[in-house]
Amino acid sequence: QVQLVESGGGLVQPGGSLRLSCAASRTGFNRYAMGWYRQAPGKQRELVASFTSGDTTDYADSVKGRFTISRDNAKNTLYLQMNSLKPEDTAVYYCYANIGIISYWGQGTQVTVSS
Repeated sequence: QVQLVESGGGLVQPGGSLRLSCAASRTGFNRYAMGWYRQAPGKQRELVASFTSGDTTDYADSVKGRFTISRDNAKNTLYLQMNSLKPEDTAVYYCYANIGIISYWGQGTQVTVSS
């Protein structure tokens, strides 16, 4: 069993930045496929950024060049640095971890981009 706890969401103006964190309750962090999804009202959940295997990263086209995924293995924490935020980035952001055949999810953190 793994618990994932997100933090760092909030209200920010267009062009601003936020850093989301996802703390995992289990070690061996760097071996998992992990990443961030988001879901806006009335829309399907969208994969935003991920570690696919090892240190290989992947990003949605809509966030390339603006968002950066990283992790601190010593702290068992995953991050999403979000810069140049746009109103269309408004969503609930969820972190996930795939361990074996099981996917674990955090509770989500709200990001609102508005002036």
